[in-house]
Amino acid sequence: DRGFSPDGGYTVKSLFASLPNEGKYHYRQGSDAEKHLNDPMVIAKLQEAARANSRAAYASFAALHNNLVKASSIRGQLDFKPPRSYGRAALPLDAVEPASEIVKRFRTGAMSYGSISMEAHSTLAIALNRLGGFSNTGEGGEDPARYEPLPNGDSLKSAIKQVASGRFGVTMEYLSNGLELQIKMAQGAKPGEGGELPGKKVQGGIAKTRNSTPGVGLISPPPHHDIYSIEDLAQLIFDLKNANPDAGVSVKLVSEIGVGVVATGVAKCKADHILISGCDGGTGASKWTGIKHAGAPWEIGLAETHQTLVLNGLRGRVTLETDGQLRTGRDVIIAALLGAERFGFATAPLIAMGCIMMRKCHLNTCPVGIATQDPVLRKKFEGLPEHVVNYLMLVAEEVRVLMAKMGFRNMDELIGHAEVLRQDPALRAGPLQLEPILAPAHQLPDAGKMGKVENRKLYGQEHFMVLQRMIDRTLVEECKMTFRYGERSYVESPHIINADRTCGTLLSHEIFKRWGSSLPPGTCHLKLMGTSGQSFGAFAVKGVLLELEGDSQDYFGKGLSGGALVIYPPRKAVAGGFDPSKNIIIGNTALYGATAGVAFVNGIAAERFAVRNSGVWAVVEGAGDHCCEYMTGGRVLVLGSVGDNFGAGMSGGIAWIWDPSKTFEKRALPQDLEVARVQMDQPLEVYAEEEKDLISLLEAHKSWTHSKLAASILQKWPASASEFVRVFPKDFKGAVKAAIDRGEVSPIGSMREYLPSQEALLDHSNKQRIRKHPKVRKNSMEEIVGEPSAGLDIEDMAVFQKTTKGNRPTKIEDAKLVSTSNRGFLEVDRGDLPKRGVAERVADFQEILAKKDEVAVQTQASRCMDCGTP
Repeated sequence: DRGFSPDGGYTVKSLFASLPNEGKYHYRQGSDAEKHLNDPMVIAKLQEAARANSRAAYASFAALHNNLVKASSIRGQLDFKPPRSYGRAALPLDAVEPASEIVKRFRTGAMSYGSISMEAHSTLAIALNRLGGFSNTGEGGEDPARYEPLPNGDSLKSAIKQVASGRFGVTMEYLSNGLELQIKMAQGAKPGEGGELPGKKVQGGIAKTRNSTPGVGLISPPPHHDIYSIEDLAQLIFDLKNANPDAGVSVKLVSEIGVGVVATGVAKCKADHILISGCDGGTGASKWTGIKHAGAPWEIGLAETHQTLVLNGLRGRVTLETDGQLRTGRDVIIAALLGAERFGFATAPLIAMGCIMMRKCHLNTCPVGIATQDPVLRKKFEGLPEHVVNYLMLVAEEVRVLMAKMGFRNMDELIGHAEVLRQDPALRAGPLQLEPILAPAHQLPDAGKMGKVENRKLYGQEHFMVLQRMIDRTLVEECKMTFRYGERSYVESPHIINADRTCGTLLSHEIFKRWGSSLPPGTCHLKLMGTSGQSFGAFAVKGVLLELEGDSQDYFGKGLSGGALVIYPPRKAVAGGFDPSKNIIIGNTALYGATAGVAFVNGIAAERFAVRNSGVWAVVEGAGDHCCEYMTGGRVLVLGSVGDNFGAGMSGGIAWIWDPSKTFEKRALPQDLEVARVQMDQPLEVYAEEEKDLISLLEAHKSWTHSKLAASILQKWPASASEFVRVFPKDFKGAVKAAIDRGEVSPIGSMREYLPSQEALLDHSNKQRIRKHPKVRKNSMEEIVGEPSAGLDIEDMAVFQKTTKGNRPTKIEDAKLVSTSNRGFLEVDRGDLPKRGVAERVADFQEILAKKDEVAVQTQASRCMDCGTP
């Protein structure tokens, strides 16, 4: 009755003989099947240990895991030497660092809200906050409601806020609530790939957090989409330090051959923390090719990174972390001996909360309510913070036991001491050559030739002296009435130059800390003149209006968070015949990852304008390639031509292109975009406000930038309306229609809450409450009395008004005095360097790489007669 012959002529095995499944992607029973670290018995024992806080169950789990890694990982081939072989003796357990301190080094992996449910995501955060460790938001943003503590004192807030580089929900509020800001350059399980969140997982709360539309799928750009060089990475690190000076900045790299050189550059870019992510574990929605054929074991990348940093004298500046199927105390100890100070857990905490490794994360059908947004399935979630706490404390207790046997009192003592490891003598020697991994960095022949030999982080990066000299420090002081009382302020400064990077970001951070997003648009109005550096207006918040008469560079308006940006060429240049509509005025990657606000650009933008824009309303008079790529919200009005690849990956928002020559429709565009001419006599059912919004954008652009092009288009309205082409993503249009049919508020949105008032337009003529022309770079030297005689060294002249040689300081503690003087050689005596013999000096680079007194360095650098800039 089941379709098989009664004599057993057909067996199940024979039926499926032609369809073999070796279990490479899903666990299968059988001796010839692929081995998985997460086999059923491992999962069962881990969950028993976590739920019952059972040491016996944990010991069984650890034994099973450690046996499995022998057949599948590099650490499985390693063993610990006897303590006497490296000059130590076993210690009593009481003499070892307590588990409560060890768990503070633990972190959870970057699993985003959206890929996993709110229940699972917040449970991890509560558990790690109780332990003093760090949980990670992942790249999906974080619901602001989680920033408030619970009545019982628990916190739902994740300490690590991932940026990646500007994906979803990266706002000033998000950044200001982080203890560590993590730049995701790549992901261990799928390096170089972007991601995708299916529309069925983009529910209401997730859509709001990610500044997108419910039901519309999201495509992530590759993590390095705005990072093309090490200098770009340095700029992003600098941006984040301005957005939250109190937070550390982390960079996530993939374990691969050569990652040590990359990590060295990252350390020189002043990152505080480097994560080396292994190929194991990772996202449950990776492509199959990525799961099996991308990345490298963390043991290789971690050892190379630690050794390279030590050899370059940089190890003492940064903290190293690793992740990739860390499960037991043995894994943690091996990672520490290879150079890690922090340890990431992801799959194991999910299993502790109830994950049974069904591997259906991408289908929204997780049966235990972890990797799903289905409200019915989410009710099946039974995980508790206590389960994660129990598991990680058991791991820490195993670490203590191993440390006692090895003779180490605390974690700091064993970090980087790879000489403790050896190839397991009980295993058959194979082709693996493990000597390069097991070489202790501090004993390498070239260790100490470049800087000091350091095995772990001993001091912080020097951020203060850079941040102290920023133009924002002066702007914050000039806008003190806004900070104190929320009053309107207006500041004019003609001094901005291309060295003034990230202008307005620190100001926005300080405003947000005091007022949040409550200030009316344009409350703090800054009128600047000149050429700004990179990241002008990055993460600017509501209430901040940055008006620039001049030009700007790359990353203009990066992550704009409610602020208003206006840029136009110098009035004198326009009066002399300069045509803004034919000239580039801002650089590449403008408005990257912007979430809210308005921007008016009287000129052409270079490539990648408004990539990943999810809420900003912008006007620009032409754009290069990749305009509106991956856009999920907001409006972009282009009053000119655009380059290739327009709207690739665009899933939300609306764009208009002024195309009087009628050539735009003939171009090859993605099939998921609806392209049509604007017809005022046939308004869209789903967007009845289109004409009103178009006119509002044109009028605002004309008012703020005095654009002749916008004025001419408005003068011909409504005849000129048909010259515009509308680009409307089909999925977004369907979601808008569905929301209207349900009687909900349309997700179309409005720019009016971010548009500065007409009053702000008249700030330049208002003589009350106005601070004009702050002395950003005043010359602190008084006039010199007398003229030096020819033939004498100026250092030997005794005609200085302030003092004479030998009596002047060689070091000035107040950084402001140093940074504002461009004639420091008159105020400061030359500081002599300690001298060493030639034979000693040629053997190393200590003079160049040794850590110096930064204040003394800044003071001496101010003596430069060319620029006076340290």
